[in-house]
Amino acid sequence: MSKIYVTGLGPGAKDQMTIRARKVLEHCPVIIGYTVYIDLIRDQFPDKEYLSTPMRREADRCRMAFEEAVKGRDVAMVCSGDAGVYGMAGLICEIGKDYPQVEIEIVPGITAASGGAAILGAPLMHDFAVISLSDLLTPWETIEKRLRAAAEADFVICLYNPSSRKRSDYLEKACGMILDSRDPKTVCGIARNIGRDGESCQILTLEQLKDTKVDMFSTVFIGNSKTMKLNGRMVTPRGYKDV
Repeated sequence: MSKIYVTGLGPGAKDQMTIRARKVLEHCPVIIGYTVYIDLIRDQFPDKEYLSTPMRREADRCRMAFEEAVKGRDVAMVCSGDAGVYGMAGLICEIGKDYPQVEIEIVPGITAASGGAAILGAPLMHDFAVISLSDLLTPWETIEKRLRAAAEADFVICLYNPSSRKRSDYLEKACGMILDSRDPKTVCGIARNIGRDGESCQILTLEQLKDTKVDMFSTVFIGNSKTMKLNGRMVTPRGYKDV
């Protein structure tokens, strides 16, 4: 029986792709994905057949994968990071109900939260919330409720999709809401181009973050009340030293 492997590529670096993901890409004759993600791997697997669709054509991309699988070909549907974190795993499962004869396997990868945390230090050592600031699929009112709830609960907050040309002030707005219940000196971090050329990070306060420009290649970390800057790293203590 043919199978679709929904595969997380990790942040982008070759050595940050899991061994399982690499084996899947070596096995599958067809690789499908968003154009940008296809470009990350094309040179590593030059003998594959590549199919892609632009952004906002995700459903078409998934149906394309199932149609190839129905022909008896194993397919890798690739995503950056982890396919199950803001990736294609959920949509493949939804559309898969119309293709019961096609098996689905989810292949995890390193997501931006864990990849960015490693660059910054150890900001996610305690409870944390991951929130996307993109309102393309989620109403801003819902995003605002989640931001305020996470801030009031003292979660470390990891922000995906913090800014774009159309949403240039969304991080500023998010920080403003979080400042309603957080100290302006709260330690925050930005990880950029995780696992790719130009990788960098910055540690700053929540007050400073509010006025900082970021882009779609940035992942933002907002610490909790215990997060500290320690020897140039952003660290959220778990509490082991107090046991």
